[in-house]
Amino acid sequence: MASAREMRLRIKSVKNISQVTRALEAVSAAKVRKAIQALNATRSYAAKAWQVLTHITNQPESLNLHPLLTPRANPQNALVIVMTADRGLAGAYNTNIIRYVLQRFDKYPVPVKYITVGRKGRDLLARMRKPILADFSNMPSAPKFSAVSAIGRLAVDDFIKGEVDEVFLVYTDFVSMARQITNVKRLLPLEISRDQLVKDFGEHHTGLAAAYEFEPDQKEILNEMIPRFTALQVYQAVLESQASEHAARMVAMRNATDNAKELVSALQLAYNKVRQQAITNDILDIVGGAEALAAE
Repeated sequence: MASAREMRLRIKSVKNISQVTRALEAVSAAKVRKAIQALNATRSYAAKAWQVLTHITNQPESLNLHPLLTPRANPQNALVIVMTADRGLAGAYNTNIIRYVLQRFDKYPVPVKYITVGRKGRDLLARMRKPILADFSNMPSAPKFSAVSAIGRLAVDDFIKGEVDEVFLVYTDFVSMARQITNVKRLLPLEISRDQLVKDFGEHHTGLAAAYEFEPDQKEILNEMIPRFTALQVYQAVLESQASEHAARMVAMRNATDNAKELVSALQLAYNKVRQQAITNDILDIVGGAEALAAE
C-alpha cells in the first residue's frame, strides 16, 4: 500500500486535473452557445437553399440544366470532404468520424481522395496513408462564409474538370448537447431520395409543384446559384460540426471532472485508512512501551 505522503500527492494531482477539466468545460460551454447561435442563424436559409436544389433536381429536365446536376455514367474517382476537430479532449468525437469514413469508403468501388477540415482528421488519414487532396485546418471558431467557400469551390472545380465524378460530405449533425450524429451527404452530383422529398415538401409531393420563373436567364442564374448553394451546404456542415465538437468536448470534460471527484473521494478514503493505521500503530507502540515500563 502507498504511503500517506504518496496518497496526499496523488490526491493533489487529481484535484489539479479536475480544476483543468472544469475550466475546459466552462470554455466549451461558452463556445457551444456561440456555435449554436451561428448554426441557428443560418439553418433556415440553408434548409431553403437545399429545398430549392431538391426541387430543381427533381424536375424531368434537370439533367440538362447544369453539369453539377448530371451524374456520370461510369464514375472513376470520388472525393470525400471529412470534417473533424483541430483539437482533442472531445471524447470519441474525432474517432467516430474517422471510423465512419473508413467503414463507408475504405472499400469503395472507385479510388477515393480526401479533403480534410481539421487537424485530427488530417493526421489520422495521413497516418493511414490515404490520399489527401487539400487540408483546411485551424478553422476560426465562428467562420464566415467567405472563409469556408474555398472548400466548396475546390470540390466544384474538380467535379466540373472531370477530375472527380462524385463528391461526398462527411460531418456531424448537431441534434442536442448530448447527441451528435455522424452523417454523409452526396454533394455532387446532387441526388435526392424519396425520404428527402417527403421531408422537404410533404408526403404528397410529386416533384412538379410550384414552377420557378428565372430572370434574366435560367442558365445564367443556375450557373451562379447552384455552385453557391453547394458551397452553402459545406458551410452549414462546418457550423454543424463545430457545434457538435464543442458539445462533445463539454460533455467529455464534465465526465472527466465527475470522475476526478469520484477518484479523489476514493483516494481520500484510502488515505484516511492509511493514516488511521499509522495512528493505531503509534498507539500500540506507546501502550506497549508503557506496559514494558510498568512490568519493570
